[in-house]
Amino acid sequence: MLFAIDVGNTNITVGLFDGDKLVNTFRMTTGIARTSDEYGMFLGEWLNLRNMTIKDIDAVIIASVVPNVMHSLTSGIIKYFHIHPIIVAPGIRTGININIPNPKALGADRLVDAVAAYEIYGGPVIVVDFGTATTHDLVLADGSFHSGVTSPGIRLAASALWTGAAKLPEIEIRKPESILAKDTVSSMQAGIFYGYIGQTEYIVRKIKEAAKLDGIKVVATGGLGKLISENTDEINIYDPNLTLKGLQLIYEKQ
Repeated sequence: MLFAIDVGNTNITVGLFDGDKLVNTFRMTTGIARTSDEYGMFLGEWLNLRNMTIKDIDAVIIASVVPNVMHSLTSGIIKYFHIHPIIVAPGIRTGININIPNPKALGADRLVDAVAAYEIYGGPVIVVDFGTATTHDLVLADGSFHSGVTSPGIRLAASALWTGAAKLPEIEIRKPESILAKDTVSSMQAGIFYGYIGQTEYIVRKIKEAAKLDGIKVVATGGLGKLISENTDEINIYDPNLTLKGLQLIYEKQ
């Protein structure tokens, strides 16, 4: 079995694959400092709770945008699982040609998303990842990463709103009953929800307009991607496990 690990700025998401089938997932908070022993024991105990052991894991692949986590995480995997994990980094085989001036600057998460969207759904495709940052990336029909747009993520922008304004409360991010808000909470929800739908639609349309390509699909992922994708016609597919699937596809190429 394969552990596919996506280390994001907010969460570490782990997927357990049996062949090409994703059989289970779980998350842990990235911001908590952990030792190699804590990572190793946590992953091992998670397996034990599902009647598996560390011996059931044959390989581990990791994509990370948080360098500070990597030493403890990889050390814990080596120490407890006796496996040297594959790290998604420049030079790894992905099947994607990174057609930007500095390919090494492309985040591992964006590369993995591009691989999954292209191989599963075909190109040309715009991949929208609603993570800590919201990214819109264009992959062409020949499988080349062409360009991308980065903006603050939904939770990040919402947090800035209530931490930067003394009288605004922390709120649940959801669709309000109406955009005609009559109280502080619903007015904030309306601004965040409809504001991000508007941003998503505008950026997608502008990318399509600039690319001048026919048949561009739009695939979304990320925690709040479901909320946005359900309320706009600009997103064709929502795949919550796109990044994990991309990691499994990259592992198979090694």
